[in-house]
Amino acid sequence: MTVDPGLDVRHLASAARSILACPREVQLVVDGIDDVTSGLEETGLEMQDHGGRPILSCPADSTLAVAATDGRGALLTLTSGLGAPGTVERDATLTLSGRLEALGLEQCECCDEIRMRVGLRLDFALLSRASAPPDAPDETRVRVPLGAFADPEHDLNRGFFQRSTEHANLCHQDELRRAIASMTQTRLGEVVGVQLADLHAAGVALRWVDLTGAHSTELRFPRRATSAAELGDLLRTELHAGLC
Repeated sequence: MTVDPGLDVRHLASAARSILACPREVQLVVDGIDDVTSGLEETGLEMQDHGGRPILSCPADSTLAVAATDGRGALLTLTSGLGAPGTVERDATLTLSGRLEALGLEQCECCDEIRMRVGLRLDFALLSRASAPPDAPDETRVRVPLGAFADPEHDLNRGFFQRSTEHANLCHQDELRRAIASMTQTRLGEVVGVQLADLHAAGVALRWVDLTGAHSTELRFPRRATSAAELGDLLRTELHAGLC
């Protein structure tokens, strides 16, 4: 399958990277292994987007870690987690094929477990409609050029902003409440809840509720973020909060 020259490759790559950064469901199939995720129910299979390359984390003695050491071929299928459930944005699937690589061991900071970092060296990326039947015409499946897919311009994509916002709102309420209390000179106990909204490279919108009602404001960064690390630094600086 070749890339249609009439397609907007830049837009296509951005959409694919957004799904990689914000998947709803992840399925991994590895050559020669019936169930590579067996035994991971409790410890979990973690995945992150590193510059367009999927990086998985698993226990060092797991089947997946052994498969990575063997350099087995693998197929990673991700359904879109973009937008709200039931919207057309969820009707998309990103399929990535390649070869597993063992990238080294790391120690989990919270439980001291030794885990293996596993990379997928890509040789193919395909966008398709999740609702399309297996015998659907080729027009429902579009190949994504790997060079465009890995372009750093897509590191700050829509999926990354959505997942970062969800993580902050779910896991960092204490830090967000302290930030608002400090910014508004309000007692911490009077800040009921805080929500990040519309996070982007140039700033973020804040919404919160205190004893006087609902409020909102927008913070503008002193410069536009050009990477995930820079965005995190700017957000922490503006909020004066211990976000991670």
